[in-house]
Amino acid sequence: MSNRILVLYGSYRSDRMGIRLAQFVIEGLRARGDDVELIDARAVGLPMLDRMYKEYPRGQAPERLEKLAGQIRGADGFVFITGEYNWGIQPGLKNLTDHFLEEWFWRPAAIASYSAGRFAGARAALAWHGTLSEMGMVVISSTLAVGAISQTLSAEGQPTGEGGKALTHAFPRFADDLACWIEAAKMQRARKKPPI
Repeated sequence: MSNRILVLYGSYRSDRMGIRLAQFVIEGLRARGDDVELIDARAVGLPMLDRMYKEYPRGQAPERLEKLAGQIRGADGFVFITGEYNWGIQPGLKNLTDHFLEEWFWRPAAIASYSAGRFAGARAALAWHGTLSEMGMVVISSTLAVGAISQTLSAEGQPTGEGGKALTHAFPRFADDLACWIEAAKMQRARKKPPI
């Protein structure tokens, strides 16, 4: 049975480079038989957080919040594609995640970071690790880190050069670890429902 995985991406820039990494991850997971969907924060277009999904009376949340809540609840796991802005995380993706809480509980999350330079978004990945853990997700230990993204992935998300070879080599372990934690979390949620 395939796993349902949401790949979440948060850049609002007009010339987005991280979408290449999102495409790479989506194609790689689909090739393994997973049911994968991109959640693009810019396309969803949530306003800055004023009221969380759970703070609306039942059935009265805006349609896009209701839809996204259902997508999150229906997922077995998540991959967060994150760029690094001034040593921190992208505000668009953080804003999207903050609209929800219980919907994330007891599901694994993986982090794939990127940057134009050599640090590969490592500081953003570190910041996300604590944030996602606080939000009730199990963050897997394997990560993908892509530096010099424009030289590592083509505009279509295809690996190029030495960086692309390294990324291709790292992906199976990343995907295996996510799959392992997805299966463990499914079994636990079948035994006991997450707290609400």
